[in-house]
Amino acid sequence: MKLELKNSLSVKLLRIVLLSALIVGVVLSCAQIVFDAYKTRQSINNDAERILDMFRDPSTQAVYSLDREMAMQVIEGLFQDDAVRQASIGHPKETTLAEKSRPLREATSRWLTDVFLDKERTFVTPLVGRGPYSEYYGDLTITLDTANYGDGFLINSGIIFISGVLRALLMGLVLYLIYHWLLTKPLSRMIEHLSTINPDRPSQHLLPLLRGHEKNELGIWINTANQLLTSIERNTHLRHEAENTLLRMAQYDFLTGLPNRQQLQTQLAKILFDAGRLQRRVGVLCVGLDDFKSINEQHGYQTGDQLLMAVADRLRSHSGRLGALARLGGDQFALVQADIDQPYQVAELAQSILDDLETPFLLAEQSIRLRATVGITLFPEDGDSSEKLLQKAEQTMTLAKSRSRSRYQFYIASVDTEMRRRRELEKDLRDALLSNQLYMVYQPQIRYSDHEVVGVEALLRWQHPVHGMVPPDLFIPLAEQNGSIIAIGEWVLDQSCRQLREWHDQGFTELRMAVNLSTVQLHHADLPRMVNNLLQIYRLPPRSLELEVTETGLMEDISTAAQHLLSLRRSGALIAIDDFGTGYSSLSYLKSLPLDKIKIDKSFVQDLIDDDDDATIVRAIIQLGRSLGMQVIAEGVETLEQETYVINEGCHEGQGYLYSKPLPARELSVFLKQGQRNNAVIM
Repeated sequence: MKLELKNSLSVKLLRIVLLSALIVGVVLSCAQIVFDAYKTRQSINNDAERILDMFRDPSTQAVYSLDREMAMQVIEGLFQDDAVRQASIGHPKETTLAEKSRPLREATSRWLTDVFLDKERTFVTPLVGRGPYSEYYGDLTITLDTANYGDGFLINSGIIFISGVLRALLMGLVLYLIYHWLLTKPLSRMIEHLSTINPDRPSQHLLPLLRGHEKNELGIWINTANQLLTSIERNTHLRHEAENTLLRMAQYDFLTGLPNRQQLQTQLAKILFDAGRLQRRVGVLCVGLDDFKSINEQHGYQTGDQLLMAVADRLRSHSGRLGALARLGGDQFALVQADIDQPYQVAELAQSILDDLETPFLLAEQSIRLRATVGITLFPEDGDSSEKLLQKAEQTMTLAKSRSRSRYQFYIASVDTEMRRRRELEKDLRDALLSNQLYMVYQPQIRYSDHEVVGVEALLRWQHPVHGMVPPDLFIPLAEQNGSIIAIGEWVLDQSCRQLREWHDQGFTELRMAVNLSTVQLHHADLPRMVNNLLQIYRLPPRSLELEVTETGLMEDISTAAQHLLSLRRSGALIAIDDFGTGYSSLSYLKSLPLDKIKIDKSFVQDLIDDDDDATIVRAIIQLGRSLGMQVIAEGVETLEQETYVINEGCHEGQGYLYSKPLPARELSVFLKQGQRNNAVIM
């Protein structure tokens, strides 16, 4: 390994040392020159004092006797000194007795020396007679030209500056040679040895110890480097094992040991290439477990992980019919069936998987029943790449879950259309509120003790200008996903409270308004303050507003939900749990929540006459509500037989098409007035 001369540490060190020495030499020389200037000025002062002392007495005699001729002789004597430029004798208040001057000496160096010494210097000594009175007679004044002194100062300064710089450079060169010998030369030898090291076998050529450096930093560095090289070679096989482990982690799922999505796409791409060459079909199946989240909530995540591993083992039992098997993530698995002739072969495999998964799993002495939904795509009909086939299989599985679970479904062209329609609806939903496409309808709630209307449930509707009426179970999840549910929820609460105020003003003062809250709204920190403000703005009495929350929304975070419900209750609202029986809440959870009412889901009410299981569930919910001191309301009541059953079991209120479909506010006002007249006639 050869270094270019300009990049050599020795050259860089030489530059730095010489530059530093030059700077130091210049600074010290300048300081010595300043000091020499000071000494020269002191020399001028001393010469001036000497001259004045020499001519003080004759000057005093001349000024005392007012002898002008004698004074001129003194002046001429002063001018014998080349440094004297001007001299005068006299009293400051009288005419000068004698004086003389000459021009400054011309010198090319005056521009520099005058900076340090000035052009000229003036000195004055008083002329005083002898004692005892020491009478003052006048002054002797001389002005000295600094040019003569400047020549000597300039020569000395040059000598000082040059000698100082040369001494500094010589010292820097000596320091450089010392550093080169002790540091850069050993480092160059180390670099030469480093270039001979074989990366695959680093311990074959260890660095030799440098003579004289065994115990200093270089010796320690060489010993440490040799130990490191030995350690690297000793652990090379461990590095290879670690790389293999990382590669496996990047390609396989750590929980089940199955290939992950990335590895599956690689395998599927090879299968598709061979199938395209042989003109054979390939089936891609996406298996999604139904309600797996509820299993985690019921039995714990550890049991959920064990269940996923057990599912993977059952899917492996079909490996004889599979070209690839992988876990896509979460509760989703993918299977690839290669070399098929007809789609029914994939259908047989899908049904076999569904039947196999329905067999209960025994985990930790617990029997867990599991169901799944399968989405199927075919090559080449549904796509020609692994990414497209997997994506469409997942879309098909998701669509099948939304319609009817525990079945398989093939991909059809309408999947893309439906997905695009959902995206368009999600985009249009952002403007639906501003465009007045949303409106409210209200469904009466009947009290069974006297069959009077005691409440109404506010229901949101969306009249799309192109697609017509959009079902709430479609656009409400979309609003929760894009965040517009907060603004829509505020609007719904405001409209409902405003309408309730109108009905109270019309005389229906006991009427109660029920409004559904989404899970996103429930966890919004500003909701209690907004509810409290609306109750004050519309002057609604406490407990006239009933907020309905879904059971599944509460179970997502039971402790946080309890705190939010308590805050809403303090604001004056009633709390009802909607769609009760569809989730997996336990009695202990219900006891910890501040609830006022339980609402039986309509899916149980609709079939309770013909389905004993549904009837048992309805009976249990009513008994549970009564034991906890809560009101119980049945929704979806459509027949007198259903009404009779829930009344006999002790249900307090009912809601459904038996009494009225959801109505706009004006039609419901007519309904309320008609009910008021009927009650008056009965009384």
